[in-house]
Amino acid sequence: MKTDVNRVEKIRLRACALIIKDGAILLIEFENDNGDGVHYNLPAGGVEPGETFVEAVKREAKEEACVEVEVGPVAFVYEYQPTKSNYIYGDTHSVGITFNCELKSGSYPELPQKPDTKQTDVKWIPISELHSIQLYPEINQDIVDYYSGKKYRNYVEEQEIQHKKLLP
Repeated sequence: MKTDVNRVEKIRLRACALIIKDGAILLIEFENDNGDGVHYNLPAGGVEPGETFVEAVKREAKEEACVEVEVGPVAFVYEYQPTKSNYIYGDTHSVGITFNCELKSGSYPELPQKPDTKQTDVKWIPISELHSIQLYPEINQDIVDYYSGKKYRNYVEEQEIQHKKLLP
């Protein structure tokens, strides 16, 4: 198989905060691009040059939810490889490291004064209702399993999620 040695694949590294408190998870609410409702994301974003994953998690939690967090162990690794997922989320290969985080004492989530484009709210969603919302990536069940102490996938590929959707 011939490969193009001049081709450079873009890889985006993402740092994500999994914040669960009193049976609810802190999520960032976004308006869908087509205006037909909302979806949710964990507080997350790209790791900037010279920044560690832990520094990025703290920054993203602050930027998107106005909270200070203590960063704990890795809970999940999520990978999106465009060619294996029919380019469903674009052409950038991304790897997200999700850390189990706790709010620092006195830190309360709120919508930032200048939120990300399409960000509409910051919400606590009960874990028991996680199945009823649109979460990106679609690791709803993985979070439920993690929270309940069940065996869970700590490495998730987007192609696995898409494959499960196609099964009868």
